[in-house]
Amino acid sequence: MSIFRNPQVVLFSSDVVRAAAFYQGLGFTEIFRVPNDGEPMIHIDLVLDGYRIGIASVSSTRDDHGLDPLSHGQRAAVILWTDDTDAAFKTIISKGAKVLVSPYEWLGRLLIAWVADPDGNPIQIVQNL
Repeated sequence: MSIFRNPQVVLFSSDVVRAAAFYQGLGFTEIFRVPNDGEPMIHIDLVLDGYRIGIASVSSTRDDHGLDPLSHGQRAAVILWTDDTDAAFKTIISKGAKVLVSPYEWLGRLLIAWVADPDGNPIQIVQNL
């Protein structure tokens, strides 16, 4: 029996509100925030299809937890599966994502594209062919 449950990924951001708005624009729903009321300057959790990500403030992570997070660069990737990589790629670009790699076939069975969210975190869009 595992002692762990409900895994999630937390992305560090210099602008929690902007990052959360970007992911909400992709269909993620906010389920948790700190503080509970007002502007969420510290942390927001979002979920899509049971996949949970958190957006944590760089300054809060540094000041409150004693860590030294980075707010930019390719430290982790969010993977979004789709039935139509080309359409999803166009949609995510229209919402402000930066193109990293346009759609391409990989391993003869996947269609993949790469974009970056507003903080530079890579997002892979992937479809089974």
